[in-house]
Amino acid sequence: MKVQRPSEDSLIARFFAPIAGEGGLGLKDDAARLTPKPGHDLVLTVDALVEGIHFLPEDAPGSVARKALGVNVSDLAAKGADPAGFLLSLALPETWTEGWLADFAAGLGEAARDFACPLLGGDTVKTKGPLTLSVTAVGEVPTGRMVLRTTAQACDLICVTGTIGDAALGLKLRNDPAWAQGLSPADRAHLADRYLHPRPRHRLAEALRNHASAAMDVSDGLAGDLAKMMRGSGVTAQIEADRIPLSAAAVEAVRASPDLLDLVLTGGDDYEIICSVPEKNLDRFREQADSVGIPLSVIGRVVEGHDLPVFRMNGRERRFDVGSYQHF
Repeated sequence: MKVQRPSEDSLIARFFAPIAGEGGLGLKDDAARLTPKPGHDLVLTVDALVEGIHFLPEDAPGSVARKALGVNVSDLAAKGADPAGFLLSLALPETWTEGWLADFAAGLGEAARDFACPLLGGDTVKTKGPLTLSVTAVGEVPTGRMVLRTTAQACDLICVTGTIGDAALGLKLRNDPAWAQGLSPADRAHLADRYLHPRPRHRLAEALRNHASAAMDVSDGLAGDLAKMMRGSGVTAQIEADRIPLSAAAVEAVRASPDLLDLVLTGGDDYEIICSVPEKNLDRFREQADSVGIPLSVIGRVVEGHDLPVFRMNGRERRFDVGSYQHF
């Protein structure tokens, strides 16, 4: 028996109009309206997520929604931009259910409130392929103040927020749980949560604008993304691996299986911020990060050169040539 589906208009009115921001005009028009603050530039970013590549079919719909918006807000944060709103394109497979969509919309609304990034509009279509969604996020930054990834300077300090490697370990836990039998239930839950629910550092935007010379978010692995930022800036870096912040769960995982350290340093989905900061700005940067509750660690320094960044660990030096994740 063929399942009776709501029309596209009723689907939008039921699930998405209730969570739209003012600029979305009730999702009754063909476009949204966004007026930037006087003296501000718009910053735009887009990320697509595909089932089986960026999230797993069994992931909760609210978690999928939070990740879809979170990874885009993370990009805005790294540019020093405050979120202003987002557009959503959603391609639903033939097997979608109203229950799934209701949970997805509820999770999306909660994430939009948490990230101060309202829904402005979008499009909903059907597909014969896997569930696919794309978010285009818009942010605002005072004119000329966007933080680039290509402007790190030699002698700058390299800082990173939060902890590194949890999400990669969380994904490994999903795909191969046997290695984590020695971890406590709390540690396993922490790693799984960090994979499912990115924590974009949007509250750090102002501090980055004020104090960082360059920044990007760590989406494809610390080693690869750092190399990308240094290469774009025409410099390189020296990193003290023992200063890279790890959660208690990641420390336990690496202690039990030291070969997991490479995954911690090269795995993706951290959605932390890595940035270069002139040394004279560090104290003020720390103060501002502390004031919004974001942990900050200094892990190395920008230096002259064009080689891959050096990671100093256990009395030896390593360069990671795996690069960041590439789709093609």
